[in-house]
Amino acid sequence: MAKDSSVGPNHVAIIMDGNGRWAQMRNRPRLFGHHAGARRVREIVEACPAEGVKYLTVFAFSTENWKRTQTEVAGLMKLFRRYIQREARDLLANGVRVRFIGDRVRLDDKLVRLMDELELLTSQNDRVHLTVALNYGGRDEVTRAARRLALDVAAGKLMPADVGDETLPKYLDTCFLPDPDLVIRTSGEARISNFLLWQSAYAEYEFIDTLWPDFTPEVFAKVLTGFKARDRRFGAVKV
Repeated sequence: MAKDSSVGPNHVAIIMDGNGRWAQMRNRPRLFGHHAGARRVREIVEACPAEGVKYLTVFAFSTENWKRTQTEVAGLMKLFRRYIQREARDLLANGVRVRFIGDRVRLDDKLVRLMDELELLTSQNDRVHLTVALNYGGRDEVTRAARRLALDVAAGKLMPADVGDETLPKYLDTCFLPDPDLVIRTSGEARISNFLLWQSAYAEYEFIDTLWPDFTPEVFAKVLTGFKARDRRFGAVKV
């Protein structure tokens, strides 16, 4: 059945790409771009209520990003810690509920503690649901979910015959989220980079040339307007 998208997307997911190139174009180190990108996140979160976006999921650090230089990775981890500490009070005051998805095992203890504290601090908020994908990979997520499901089957909590396409999502990191309606990737790259593989099966995609630090609320609004003109059929045919 076709779905009217004229009201705009309820859940937007963003692959925030281009921070490093944005910095290099200005003859600055890559981390300079990441700091600019972090400031942009705040603006987009603040723009969500007026645009009717209830859920925003951003791809902050992938399971593959560990391959970057030690300097860049260490700088990013420090940036994540600073962002949480600096933004926590405003996120709470603005009604933003923050949750993190991804495998936390490889993250340092201080960062994980800050993540836990921010999730608890904002747990009663409901104006905007901000989900940050940190040390996240779609294949890794599905693998971990399948492992948990298999353990439940082995323990007799779930019968194999009862496993269907509605079962696995209950074991995914995003079990508390609706599937994304729109996935945006900035910086001109036209690939999904292992992001929300299961959840985005019927999402609309928008690949734009704008580098993430230049992704203003005005650009965001323009992309959302374009989404409203799309005809989402989900495999059906209009009669």
